[in-house]
Amino acid sequence: MKLLLVCALSFLLSTPAMAQLEVLISGGFQGPYSQMLPSFEKMTGITVITKSGASQGSGPKTIKAQLATGVTADVVILSREGLAELIAENKIVPNSDVDLAQAPLGLAVPTGNAKPDISSAKAFADALVKAKKIVVPGSTSGIYLNKELFPKLGISEQISVKITERGSQATAALAAREANIAVQPSSELVNISGIDYVDPLPNSIQLIQTFAAARVMNSPNSEAAKKLIEYLSSPNAAESIKNGGMNLVR
Repeated sequence: MKLLLVCALSFLLSTPAMAQLEVLISGGFQGPYSQMLPSFEKMTGITVITKSGASQGSGPKTIKAQLATGVTADVVILSREGLAELIAENKIVPNSDVDLAQAPLGLAVPTGNAKPDISSAKAFADALVKAKKIVVPGSTSGIYLNKELFPKLGISEQISVKITERGSQATAALAAREANIAVQPSSELVNISGIDYVDPLPNSIQLIQTFAAARVMNSPNSEAAKKLIEYLSSPNAAESIKNGGMNLVR
C-alpha cells in the first residue's frame, strides 16, 4: 500500500500543470469561437483566456496595437487583412496561419423596423440615403465601406456615418436606435438582441472577409496553440460556423 501511495504521489508530481492559453480575437469569428470553446476546453483540459481586439483600424484597441504595447497572446484570430499586417511585422510564427471561415458584408436594422430592399447596388445605395444615419465598425469592413464603396456609389455626402472602434459597439448603437442601419460582417449581425439581420450585400459590391488564426511569435504555449487552431479548423467547426452567420472556406 505504501509503495502504491508513493507511486501515485510521484505520478501527480510529474504531471504538468493544466495548460493555459491566451487568445486575442476580433469580432468576425467571435460567434463560432464562443460556441466551440467550451467543448475544446473540456476535451483537452486547456484553459483559454480570451481577449478582444479589432482586426484593423486606428486606436489602442486593434490587435496590432495591443501586441505592440505588450498585451500577451498565444493565438490571434482576425481578418486576413489584419493578419497580413502582423505577418509583415514578424509578429506571427511563419506558416502557422490557417483560414477558418468567411463572412460577407451584411446589413441590419433595429428590431421591428422595415427591412429595406438591398438586392442591387442601386437599391442598397437608395436604402442608405433614405436611412441617413449609418453605423459601421472602424476595422476592415469600415475601411472598405468608407474609403471605397460609399465614394464609388456617390453617397458619401448624402449619409451620416458613425464609426465605432468595434463591431459590437456598432450593433449596440443600432439596437439603441442611434442609427437606422448597420453594415458590417454578417457574423457580427446575426443572433444579436435588438437588431434584425436583413441580407448580405449584392455580389457586385460585396467584400468577403476571410478570418484566420495564427500562432504569435515567442509564445510559451506553442503546442496548446496548435491544438486550438487545429480544432477551430476541423470538420467539427462546420455547424458552429454556419450558425454564426459565416461560410466555410472555399
